[in-house]
Amino acid sequence: MHLLLRFPVGQPPAVVAAGFTRELFLALAPPFPKFHLLRYDGSKTGDTVAIELQAGPKRWRWTSLITADGVLPDGTHYFVDEGQTLPAPLRQWRHRHLIQPAPGGGSVIVEDITYSTGRRWLDWLIRPAMWAQFKLRGPVYRRKFA
Repeated sequence: MHLLLRFPVGQPPAVVAAGFTRELFLALAPPFPKFHLLRYDGSKTGDTVAIELQAGPKRWRWTSLITADGVLPDGTHYFVDEGQTLPAPLRQWRHRHLIQPAPGGGSVIVEDITYSTGRRWLDWLIRPAMWAQFKLRGPVYRRKFA
């Protein structure tokens, strides 16, 4: 399943890319399920991010590895995280973070997400919740990078 969300912000790509910090990661956490940050190395190739999600007594680990980062010839900054340990029902996770130069200044933060549960019907069933959780990032990005 594929999700693509775009958030225009006022700062240039290099400033926005530098702003992807532990503090921003925590600010982007969804309101549900409960979220515990276990490890945050950063957003460079080889870095690891590990979280624990909790709903009532149930807990799930999610560990992602940053598999790529850089700057494209057009000035787009990017990094890619890929799930290593995923909470059920997810089986695959690839999240490209693109910070594109916007016409007239500023940037567009692009959340380009591909995920799979292994069952197409379940991918579609969880899509609205996945989309909503990432849509909530927009106001955080706009405040941080006004």
